[in-house]
Amino acid sequence: ALPERTNLAGVQHILLVLSGKGGVGKSTLSTELALALRSAGKRVGILDVDLCGPSIPRMLRVQDSAVHQCDSGWVPVFVGQDKAISLMSIGFLLERPDDAVVWRGPKKNALIKQFITDVAWGDLDFLIVDTPPGTSDEHISTVEALRPYKLLGAILVTTPQ
Repeated sequence: ALPERTNLAGVQHILLVLSGKGGVGKSTLSTELALALRSAGKRVGILDVDLCGPSIPRMLRVQDSAVHQCDSGWVPVFVGQDKAISLMSIGFLLERPDDAVVWRGPKKNALIKQFITDVAWGDLDFLIVDTPPGTSDEHISTVEALRPYKLLGAILVTTPQ
């Protein structure tokens, strides 16, 4: 059962962006999709759980932003003059944005669960989850943590070869 009021309670649809390999354009697709939904008048959040290569902050030109705490958890970074896209990324938690993240599975999985439960998203039409490449433990953790919520679905990014 869901807790009474969760940070995802105001999120209408959750969309996972996945791929079997790296470098196929997941982060680009996640960013472009968020911008397209925003221009269609939707309230959009992006959860960047690509722990080893968090590129979305740079794509949206907010890589120098800081994440703040509030009563219900972390406040995402708001993007653009209209603040219509909310973004949470491990890129905001690193000392330097180009730092590599080298963690064992349990720590990664704990951070993913924390991102899903402890970010104060508010009311969103769509939450786009940009996942790491492959089909690893992180994906299982992400899907397990999101299972209680209304998951819209997944977009699988592939390459022609």
